[in-house]
Amino acid sequence: MTLAGNLATEHRLRWIRDHLDASGQVRIAAAAKTLDVSEMTIRRDLQELEALGVARRVRGGAVGVGPLPFADRQRSRARSKAKIAAKLLDTIPDSGAIGFDASSTVLRLANAIESSRDLVVLTNGWETFQALQRKPGVTAVLSGGQLDKRTGSLVGPVASRSAGALLLSRLYISAAAVHPDLGPSEPAMEEADVKRSFAAVADEVILAIDSTKLGARSIAQSIEWQDIALLVTELDPSDARLAEYREHVEIR
Repeated sequence: MTLAGNLATEHRLRWIRDHLDASGQVRIAAAAKTLDVSEMTIRRDLQELEALGVARRVRGGAVGVGPLPFADRQRSRARSKAKIAAKLLDTIPDSGAIGFDASSTVLRLANAIESSRDLVVLTNGWETFQALQRKPGVTAVLSGGQLDKRTGSLVGPVASRSAGALLLSRLYISAAAVHPDLGPSEPAMEEADVKRSFAAVADEVILAIDSTKLGARSIAQSIEWQDIALLVTELDPSDARLAEYREHVEIR
């Protein structure tokens, strides 16, 4: 696919997500007319957004929804997430304490770790906690909280308090959407609250997201750009799609 084609796709996905945020629904025929593309193209876009967990297809269009179940998010954009994990692997310290959120992207990173010397990893993700159990030299600590069965995340007041229990050298998080002005956001306020609690005790925050989330916004803003040290995607750092983000953050 050409660069122009990629940019056109990102423009459509951004328009559809903004429309879902504003009105809660989108009609295929109306979107196709506004964006000057075929209805089949819009159907493919809605399929992609359904895989991301921000839309549910209905007859004639789609409606906005909350977060997608964790197992479904694991299958979505698997190749992109593997590239992101490979980029991040050399940023993992050999010792000390770090934080991992409950995202499927950061789970890829957890799986990529082979061993460490004396590393403590605090996470609010059950799947991530389980993946780290097999790693020599890694001590995984699971936060408390209430399990959100849709996402596999531990959330709520107890999870937020637990997220501040360790002083972290680095925090690795993803997001449901990342806007060039508003920063990362989540479909649930509880999820955003936990990430803010993690970030409050972290020396450095690394945001890892695949490119389909660029230029969009969800419901609850989580962390501001000023608190994020590094943005990592599967794209080359010079990619035009990242131009709006370079003034806010270092990009890898």
